[in-house]
Amino acid sequence: MADVVVIGGGTAGLTAAIFLQRGALQCTVLETEIFGGRIFPSLSIDNYPAMPGISGFDYSEKLHEHARSLGADMVNEAVESIARSGDMWQVSTQDSAYVAQAVIFAAGEKHRELGIPGEAEFFGRGVAVCAVCDGAFYRDMDVAVIGGGDKALDDALYLSRICNVVHLVHRREEFRAAGGVVAQVKKTPNIVLHLNRVAIEIGGASKVESLTIGGVGAGAGGGSGAGGGSGGNGDELEKLNVSGVFIAIGSVPLSALCAGLVQTDDQGYIIAGEDCKTPTPGLFVAGDVRRKPFRQLVTAASDGAVAAIAAAEYITSKKRGE
Repeated sequence: MADVVVIGGGTAGLTAAIFLQRGALQCTVLETEIFGGRIFPSLSIDNYPAMPGISGFDYSEKLHEHARSLGADMVNEAVESIARSGDMWQVSTQDSAYVAQAVIFAAGEKHRELGIPGEAEFFGRGVAVCAVCDGAFYRDMDVAVIGGGDKALDDALYLSRICNVVHLVHRREEFRAAGGVVAQVKKTPNIVLHLNRVAIEIGGASKVESLTIGGVGAGAGGGSGAGGGSGGNGDELEKLNVSGVFIAIGSVPLSALCAGLVQTDDQGYIIAGEDCKTPTPGLFVAGDVRRKPFRQLVTAASDGAVAAIAAAEYITSKKRGE
């Protein structure tokens, strides 16, 4: 039996494991895919303190090894259910059941995908989902942003300050972003609008070299919602010569396992304060699955540390009978 089960092996989950183990609490970290999380494929990380230029692979390996060296149990299993039994918790996978005094839920989120050729192949090699994280790698280059909400337009504005040309591709005639942001985008000279257009294919050799777009009914894929188009010619395809493609069509929080145990907002993000506590005793939430204004590696690490300290205080209070 572990003191704490941590669900999710990204930055938040592994940071929580480090703090728990250093606090003499035994934890088990359950991760469905790759320890390190979605940052794993990134070629370079330039905004994490003291680690400029580290690759996502190296960062993930260092974080994983740090937690493991302190004695955290690392298990690659998909969690199927979380249940409270008395004052204990049971976390079940297909093959095992883990009992603990507390649970830190750090399952994160996944980006909505376009579902087009080249998207997965070039992820981390020209395909990106965070302009603030990766935009500097495309300084003075031509790039494309796909999406029509606040994030997409914010990304386009951010990139317009460092890139040569920003092609903004949106599947509808009108943007869903706030009016002030839309007005600013429309008056920015190096942002080219492609309305009523969708992404069809991302092309290149070893890295991204082009984005093919077409009318809303054109081409294969379709995905879950790209778009754009100023000057679209029906379903005629157009190839944009770009070095980067930033996908900003939304994210999906992986919060379903906590249904009935927590409150979520209308997008499914778990509502919890900066103390990472939920209304359910012994259940804490950390990282990108938590509702918050910014999602970066540093905020995920912060959440992991805070959640671990809160879990430790909870366990201590239980022992005291408080």
